[in-house]
Amino acid sequence: MTRDPASSNATVLQELTALEVDYWYDVDHNWGRTASNLYVPDGVFAIGDKVMAGQDAIAGFYRWREGRGDREARHVVTNFRVDARNDNRATFQCIMLLYAADGKPVLESRPAIMIADIIAECEYGTDGRWRFVSHRLIPIFMGGEAPTIPQDK
Repeated sequence: MTRDPASSNATVLQELTALEVDYWYDVDHNWGRTASNLYVPDGVFAIGDKVMAGQDAIAGFYRWREGRGDREARHVVTNFRVDARNDNRATFQCIMLLYAADGKPVLESRPAIMIADIIAECEYGTDGRWRFVSHRLIPIFMGGEAPTIPQDK
């Protein structure tokens, strides 16, 4: 399915905002169990220098994260913008604030442990849905509780 070229930037922005919000909702409330489905098959998810390429690697990351044990996280996204687009592709940016800690609620309230820029390349599929081609978190500020990023051996 080809994206209607008459779709306004506001419509595309709304659709991509929904994609981003749905992604982090799944991560925060479902351990990211279906997050990899929001990527094209060879999509890339990166947190700083840590790159996960392909739906299997992305799903594996979220299984690893869940396997660590109890953790609560809330990924808050804001300042959404579409930088470039054509009929079936768009570059999307926003800012993410991550509040997270190991354990079960109610946890002590603390400042965000990461503030990151998100730059996403998205593709409009033949099924009429947007998916991430690349979804990159670029940490700007970090501190407090460590984020859950697997270390390469």
